[in-house]
Amino acid sequence: MQELAEAIREEGKRLLESGEVDLVIGFTVGTLPLRAAPVFVRRAEDAEQLVWNSFCENNLAVYLRDIRDKRIAVVAKGCDTRAIVALINEHQLDRDKIHIIGVPCHGMVDRRTVARRAPGQVLAVREEGEEIVAEGESFSIRLPRSKALYRSCAACTHPNPVIYDILLGEEVAVWAEDPYAHVREIELKPAAERAAYFATEAQRCIRCYACRQACPMCYCEECFVDHTTPRWIESGVTPAGLQGWQIGRAYHLTGRCVACGACERSCPMEIDLVYLNGKLRKEVWELYGFQTGLIVGELPPLAVFQPDEGSDSTP
Repeated sequence: MQELAEAIREEGKRLLESGEVDLVIGFTVGTLPLRAAPVFVRRAEDAEQLVWNSFCENNLAVYLRDIRDKRIAVVAKGCDTRAIVALINEHQLDRDKIHIIGVPCHGMVDRRTVARRAPGQVLAVREEGEEIVAEGESFSIRLPRSKALYRSCAACTHPNPVIYDILLGEEVAVWAEDPYAHVREIELKPAAERAAYFATEAQRCIRCYACRQACPMCYCEECFVDHTTPRWIESGVTPAGLQGWQIGRAYHLTGRCVACGACERSCPMEIDLVYLNGKLRKEVWELYGFQTGLIVGELPPLAVFQPDEGSDSTP
């Protein structure tokens, strides 16, 4: 990790010194343990702030849409690059203005899992090989990285960048055997039990919209949930309004979700958003053999009209 972090710093410094880019978006040390924070580096000497570790969880593609007047370099793992490709395909980004610093990812560690397993407040954390060491005033615990990954990371099938201008570090092997294992587990439940599970998850929503803000694919200037003429769903914190919001957002991401898990990681109520979005990703894969953000120029199935749709020749 340290070697990779140093390579990122050197590349960021080089790009800024040469004038190839105006801005480098990456990660720096967070103000709390178990956290890394997005950082915007504009001067070569400030590239020393850049870090890389198992807590660089944000999908940095979310920032690219709002900075279109500059040449940008971005540190991007597999899911970030898939979001970049998807945004390019939807004409939201100009590929020529983005320098992608590709970084193979071993999965991000779930800070909540580490905090729960610690017997007290975590004051410091470090990585030692394949273990996470969390320390407090009177304790020190070790957790295997593989047992502490975010659910979306544990199911990741594209840990390596799918597009880049420079690749730092060696590509990693795919570890997920079934990216839809969590979805299949819930699909096996009786219909009434599935409905109850969704209702229970949805009712914990507080309508803070952190999931929307963290998602790189939620870029509408006016979200359907904020629209008042007509009003698409109830605006209050009611069962119908909460379920309508969760279902509506999931459907808007059908064929567009890159499985980064940014929505679930940002949710203060820890709602199982990975299941809801994963269910629709699974349907798109089984019906169309499509995964989002793998090929520049390949549009999602629901964004493409075929004249012979509905005919016997359509698979």
